[in-house]
Order: sequence, then C-alpha cells, then structure tokens
Amino acid sequence: MSRRTRRPEAKCTEVLECIQRHCSYCGELMWHAYDNHHTVTGLEEVVRLQLQVRWCVNPECEHYQVPFRPEEEGRWALPHHEFGLDMIAQIGAWRYQEHRAVSEMHEHLQRQGVVISPRSVTNQLERYDELVTLSLRQSAQLQQRLTEQRQVILAVDGLQPDVGHEVLWVIRDCLSGEILLTRTLLSAVSVYMR
Repeated sequence: MSRRTRRPEAKCTEVLECIQRHCSYCGELMWHAYDNHHTVTGLEEVVRLQLQVRWCVNPECEHYQVPFRPEEEGRWALPHHEFGLDMIAQIGAWRYQEHRAVSEMHEHLQRQGVVISPRSVTNQLERYDELVTLSLRQSAQLQQRLTEQRQVILAVDGLQPDVGHEVLWVIRDCLSGEILLTRTLLSAVSVYMR
C-alpha cells in the first residue's frame, strides 16, 4: 500500500562532505562529482541531507568514477530508508525494555509530532531486529566482498534513545556501506566488540 499522506517537509538541511579526499585505491585526489539528497525523519526533526559525492578521476584506477558517498551518511539512516537510526533505536528500546505494543509506540510518536504510520513502526522494529541479529550471523558473501575490496574504513556509531537505556552500537564499512556488527549495551558498560 502506498503512502496516503505527504511526507513532512524537512526543517533543516545538513551538508555532508567526504572526509576522505583521496582515492583509497590509487591515492589520487577524488573530485566532487555530483550532489545527492536523502531526507531522514528522526525523533526530533526531519532533516534533508545534501550529500557531496566524490569519485576517482584516474582512468588507470580500478575504482575510476565509482561514487564515494560521505562517511557520515550512515550515522543518520540505513541506506534507502526514510527513518533515522535514532527512531530505530528508540522503537527497539520501547519494545524490548518497556514491552510496549506497536499501537502504543505509534501513539507516543504521534504525540511527539512524528509523522509515521503503524506499519512503519512495525517496519522499524523489524529493522532493529535485523541489526541486532547481524551480530549472530557470519556471512561468507560479506567476507568475500571485503576481501575483494582489500581494505575497510570503519565507522562506529552509538545511539542512545534515552538516558539510562541501552545504547545501540553500529559498526559499518564506509567503502561498501555494509553494516558489519551491531550490539546493544548498557551505557555504563565499556564498549568491547569482537
């Protein structure tokens, strides 16, 4: 079923640039190729991300004109998702720490001013479950992809929905965009991941 209401307008725009300016394969400077946009609905606001995508201009490089997106994009939302990681972390905390039903979570989010359907709340809960189960699986396909890539650039993001709740830690590879590991830990616990 398609959306019945318009998506809320973004209240602000965040410009995200690539931290890495040189190609990690050949070392040449990557050029600003084009801009892309991604609108993310979070718990606090709707943000429009302006992504400055770069690519290698060295025709000898195996990653010639392969888009390299800003590393920080993955901190905001999962690829191709309209709801932010803060929303996923909050819904997961409500479900597994407070044992709230989807209808309760939906009502609470609407009272906060978040435009979301009950089905989307269920979808975010499923995303949370998928992220947590990532720590349980070993993917030969992922290992092969990272081996072929020959290198990884790791990003670690910790999302704590409320003070005193567990923190959802996400480790991802910036080059492939793959999420490699997620764990939920109490905020007072030091982070140790294998």
